[in-house]
Amino acid sequence: MAHTAKILLLGSGELGREFVISAKRLGACVIACDAYDNAPAMQLADAREVFSMLDGEALRAVAEKHRPDYIVPEIEAIRTEVLAELEGEGFTVVPSARAAQLTMNRDAIRDLAANELGLVTSRYRYAKNLDEVRAAAEHTGFPCVIKPVMSSSGKGQSTVREEAKLEEAWDYACANMRGDRQRVIVEQFIDFDYEITLLTVRHKAKGGDGITFCPPIGHRQERGDYQESWQPTPMSDAAITKAQEMARKVVDDLGGYGLFGVEFFVKGEEVIFSELSPRPHDTGMVTLVSQNLTEFDLHARAVLGLPVPADLRARPAASAVILADRDCDRLAYDGLADAMSDGADIRIFGKPTSRPYRRMGVALATAGTTDEARDKAREAAHKVHIVYGS
Repeated sequence: MAHTAKILLLGSGELGREFVISAKRLGACVIACDAYDNAPAMQLADAREVFSMLDGEALRAVAEKHRPDYIVPEIEAIRTEVLAELEGEGFTVVPSARAAQLTMNRDAIRDLAANELGLVTSRYRYAKNLDEVRAAAEHTGFPCVIKPVMSSSGKGQSTVREEAKLEEAWDYACANMRGDRQRVIVEQFIDFDYEITLLTVRHKAKGGDGITFCPPIGHRQERGDYQESWQPTPMSDAAITKAQEMARKVVDDLGGYGLFGVEFFVKGEEVIFSELSPRPHDTGMVTLVSQNLTEFDLHARAVLGLPVPADLRARPAASAVILADRDCDRLAYDGLADAMSDGADIRIFGKPTSRPYRRMGVALATAGTTDEARDKAREAAHKVHIVYGS
């Protein structure tokens, strides 16, 4: 069977699952990889490989076995020096091996943004032990935010309001960090009005490289993890322009083609760079109903060198997560008909096991306003019940 391209997808969670759908609609062959079998994206891909992305030898062996046209990381925890070697040997890494290396660790991308590109960020320092955490907190002041330099979905992040809680936050960060570096970032707590994700697509365009922005996505977090998102979120023209200028600056520096999730804090007209992911973003799940082209469609188009519209619009929409509350490997779902009865949509991710606070699905809704859509999505999410087997 002929394909437009062969894609090696590194990481096969819910974001990878939706990317597989978008890529296969464009005729691509996708080999989905993850550390465990039957991951969400594997259930829809053409083939699968089960191995740890931090195992450099296994990563190289899989790349050489399949000889993909594109290597597309979906997670941060990857042996990125092997990606750099593979890129040097002629493989195409999305958006680039350098982008994967810099964003695998919060310290690298923060230093690039603050020190090399001059973007506005919060005060911050790094720490490798509890004494350094205390010194960093003196620099940032209280409250401060402590999080591992490498983790996913906000795991290991906490807000500390007094010195007595620093040790607890350090222990929590260490217990939830990924990779092989015991290091955290301690940063000033920003008393922001709201935070956004600005989905930014870097793509081929007539006459050179193009940049396309999606309307800003607002989101709410708990335990450092996204709980709901909505699009578009109200922003002044001046604030949007500042966010777009900073996003353009950093993604142009990283190079390559694909969709980037760029996070900002907004306070009045002040826009502060927070983080960046060189891949579809969890808060961007809302684009499954808000935009004609989802973030996954846009990523697939950019990866494959296909046209991306210069102007993207969004209808008022929202997403709300469906969370597990325990460990279990026998799962079923109830309440879908009730949840969808008022027009909401439900996406079950198909994860084979659950654990406390693990995202198992998402409710999606559109309405006349984003506030109405948020209410509708939250209500739908609450109606979905996970049935745990024994």
